[in-house]
Amino acid sequence: MRVKTEIQDHIATVLLNRPEKMNALDPDMFRAIISTGEEIKADPTVRAVVLTGEGRAFCAGLDIGSFQTNSEVTSNSLVPRTHGITNTWQQAVWVWRSLPVPVIAAVHGVAFGGGLQIMLGADIKFVHPDTRLSILEMKWGLIPDMAGTQLMRHSVRDDIIRELTYTNREFTGREAVQYGFATHVSETPFEDAMSLAVEIAGKSPTAIVKAKKVLNAAPYLNQEEGLMMESVEQDALMGKKNQLEAIFSSMQKRPGNFDDYRDNGN
Repeated sequence: MRVKTEIQDHIATVLLNRPEKMNALDPDMFRAIISTGEEIKADPTVRAVVLTGEGRAFCAGLDIGSFQTNSEVTSNSLVPRTHGITNTWQQAVWVWRSLPVPVIAAVHGVAFGGGLQIMLGADIKFVHPDTRLSILEMKWGLIPDMAGTQLMRHSVRDDIIRELTYTNREFTGREAVQYGFATHVSETPFEDAMSLAVEIAGKSPTAIVKAKKVLNAAPYLNQEEGLMMESVEQDALMGKKNQLEAIFSSMQKRPGNFDDYRDNGN
């Protein structure tokens, strides 16, 4: 099983599960990642996701050997769109960004190439300080093509992206946070990611989902469109059960008793 998923207390823990290959990406791994994301997207009980890797690495990137011998890859163009705006390889990253609920990556060991781009698909990233990361594609005479160019540009300085892309230089977890690739340095990235997921899962799931929707769209909208989207989504929240429950539970200093986000009339 290339990907393992466990759902408990509204949190989906997703484990890349090819430890003997440092969770390197082969066609089966791509299919498993995408199908896992789609299953979570269809489950309105999930309120947060923690994404990590089994064994000593988050993800070592493409398993070059498996792709060189796989006609499914070598004989097909990357240009046709297979999942809306993405091709199959991009969708393994974009599925996390397009999930309605927040995704928190817990990164350790290595995150190279496609592995780094999968990390970028998460909303928030905890990375161990000794993690080795690289925009590795130039090593193989390629460019980052798993949605990385569309994600890096919103959080990483342009000149840093260019340097790391042109050279495939390795950098550390500490540098990843300094550069903007990751959110927090952590000696215990999985535990810290899970703690944050618990906190998020305790908020109004409808408000969380709408917040992610607005934040995902914001970089691509002009000011008029962005301001209107804020107003439309806020109108859909105000006075509904989950919004009122957020107020009452906060005032009464108790956990919120929220409906799942698709069962709240929004």
